[in-house]
Amino acid sequence: MQLPFFQHYLNIWSKFSFLTLQTCSFTFFSSPLTHSALICAGKMVIKCKAAVAWEPNKPLVIEEIEVAPPQANEIRIKMVATGVCHTDLYHLFEGMHEGGFPVVLGHEGAGIVESVGPGVTEYQTGDTVIPLFLSQCKECRFCKNPKSNHCEKGWIADRQGEMSPAESRFTCKGKKLLQFVGTSTFSEYTVVNQMAVAKIDPAAPLDKVCLLGCGICTGFGAAVNVAQVEPGSTCAVFGLGAVGLAAVMGCHFAGAKKIIAVDINPEKFEMAKVFGATDFVNPKDRSKPISEVIAEMTNGGVDFSLECVGSVGVMRSALESCVKGWGVSVIVGWTDLCDFAARPIQLIAGRTWKGALFGGFKSRDGVPQMVQSYMDKKVKLDEFITHNMPLAQVNDAIELMKNGKWYIYILYVYIIEDLQTELYKDKH
Repeated sequence: MQLPFFQHYLNIWSKFSFLTLQTCSFTFFSSPLTHSALICAGKMVIKCKAAVAWEPNKPLVIEEIEVAPPQANEIRIKMVATGVCHTDLYHLFEGMHEGGFPVVLGHEGAGIVESVGPGVTEYQTGDTVIPLFLSQCKECRFCKNPKSNHCEKGWIADRQGEMSPAESRFTCKGKKLLQFVGTSTFSEYTVVNQMAVAKIDPAAPLDKVCLLGCGICTGFGAAVNVAQVEPGSTCAVFGLGAVGLAAVMGCHFAGAKKIIAVDINPEKFEMAKVFGATDFVNPKDRSKPISEVIAEMTNGGVDFSLECVGSVGVMRSALESCVKGWGVSVIVGWTDLCDFAARPIQLIAGRTWKGALFGGFKSRDGVPQMVQSYMDKKVKLDEFITHNMPLAQVNDAIELMKNGKWYIYILYVYIIEDLQTELYKDKH
């Protein structure tokens, strides 16, 4: 990167110092800074605001935290926007594991690289990026195998939820904060491993493409990559939250001729139509099991079904809704609280039961591709968003999502669309 761009970068940030100086220990200068001064800045501890979950089943607290400089192979990111995902709520309210607090939640964000640690070669200050809860080292046996999107070197290989206290770069009131799924996007700054960052088109609107860090890729990819929905096929999607709507979009993208949207909230059906649903079923309105209803609608069952609720009962219903002989059912919804079961004859009859994480996308490769698909208007993102809120209203967003009335909530960690525009106008 050339020196003039560094100078322009810092000058633009200084214009927004009225936003950042209240929460950040950086000092912004109106005069140009040198390249070396910027590199030194990356070695500083940053004080900023973050939404901290001190204990389960309690509201998040906006605190001033310290974010340490990136260490070897790490990147420090200035977050711009983040979505609120049900997985965050699941951790907060279901108590996934006792050692999971205090923690900074959030894993569906986008931002700008502030600094990089030793050994980072693919990223530099000013890059627009999406942090990833699923890493891709591109070297391990899983990364090299086209059948899997797992990675042996990421946090998820041997942990269920957070970076350990020793690995975390967050401190608050003298206490280490855990970093949720290696990302923690409910903070103005975060530090992630370079294996878990996707560099994206700098022209992409970060308050939209942040959604590709989890839910949209999860649902869309479940249909396209995992189920491998075929043109002219019939599909059923169970659950019309953001992931389910993305699955509907994926089925439509793949050319399915009949897409049955299933949910107990009839208010969601009109939204499902926007993403390509052709039929709608509310199980509460039917006296028969939903699998029988769908079998009657499709001459014996759908070719593909996708469970996007995280309910073991719905998982079984989704499997039983598939046609025998070749039907494929994909488990997309997350839960580890209950075991699931089905009659063996359902599988012996030729059905396939599958599951996948992050829609089967290899994260660092797939996310930039999805960003480009959005920029090319091949996939929708804007239509998922119902609310835009500042980070200070994170608890309001959580309450709305708990009530199940809405789809996606974007928290603006910094309101800096103008900054993003000016920052990258020299690149075009």
